Amino acid sequence: MRLNVIVPCYNPAKDGAHVIAQHFAGFQQSVDGLLSDVGLIVVNDGSNNSHAEAFFAGLVACVPQVQLISYTENKGKGFALRQGVAQSNADLHLITDADFPYTLESMRKVVEQLLEKGGVIAGNRNTAYYSNVPPFRRRLSKVFRWMLRRIIRQPIDDSQCGLKAFDTNGKKIFLETTINRFLFDLEFLMLSHQRVTITPVQVEPRKGIIFSTISWKVLAVEAGNLLWLLFRR
Repeated sequence: MRLNVIVPCYNPAKDGAHVIAQHFAGFQQSVDGLLSDVGLIVVNDGSNNSHAEAFFAGLVACVPQVQLISYTENKGKGFALRQGVAQSNADLHLITDADFPYTLESMRKVVEQLLEKGGVIAGNRNTAYYSNVPPFRRRLSKVFRWMLRRIIRQPIDDSQCGLKAFDTNGKKIFLETTINRFLFDLEFLMLSHQRVTITPVQVEPRKGIIFSTISWKVLAVEAGNLLWLLFRR
């Protein structure tokens, strides 16, 4: 079985190329014996900071087999991942963030469950995750998880965990998503419900992860996307 890791990347850190390379190499080692081959697809989502060009050149130097997809206008995480998944020719696909925020053990568990059960494997963050999350983001996450259970009635209450994996059937569904930014995760799970097996796997963040802030502009856009998803059900 071949698996591709698909990572979206926007305005990367200056020294981030070797960090991605290091985490990818660690993941390859952690799944040794489970898979015949592991590839890496990085999507440059319209990066425009001063060192983006040097970063992506450095990434190719660090990981020569990387498949790099680039376009000039920033479109959002959902759009970027669809481009990467569409170009993936592997049997299995794993999506995560550019800082590989979850432990190697968590990522291996996701792969093991995908090999065993197929369909869609969705990372599920435990309560320990929230101990290092900024207060506003913590409250927002908990309210959203309550909505998933009580209002949207999804079988998984943590749609926004960035670690997911899926087989070819899951890939077809993933490419049906239309939301370009963060709520593509929820859209994917809603489309997958009752079409493929969805298996939650408890995952843990790596130590030292720095959580990004969420702007009010992004929240407003995602609130509109959430209403659209609710009415579309």
